[in-house]
Amino acid sequence: MTDPAVPTDAELDVLKTFWRDGPLSSREVQTRLAEGLAWSSSTTRTVLERMRAKGMLTRREVHGVAVYEPSQPKVAVIGGLMRRLGELLEVDGPIPAAAFSGSQLLSETDIAALEEALAAKVAGREEG
Repeated sequence: MTDPAVPTDAELDVLKTFWRDGPLSSREVQTRLAEGLAWSSSTTRTVLERMRAKGMLTRREVHGVAVYEPSQPKVAVIGGLMRRLGELLEVDGPIPAAAFSGSQLLSETDIAALEEALAAKVAGREEG
């Protein structure tokens, strides 16, 4: 599997909404992000469609309403961001996912999966 696209800050806000609440319509996303982003309904739809074009979201019709959800698991997206950070900082070895144990977004299971994914990526890079 290829790494997911690196999300912008606004796209991360959108993804976090999906990770917390599950599949959502454009209107539901806009309502949940109203305070932080103050987007119009057309801006919200545009951002969701751009994220879909980048492969970050999928869309399906539910009772005539477009419902979006992340196309990659939370751990895959966060792992990609962590690997990118490691590359930027030229870190030898994986960044320990345990550093995020206080996260309100990641469960202990997520952290364990993230640790495993990061270690596997480093091992694959060392072999290749």
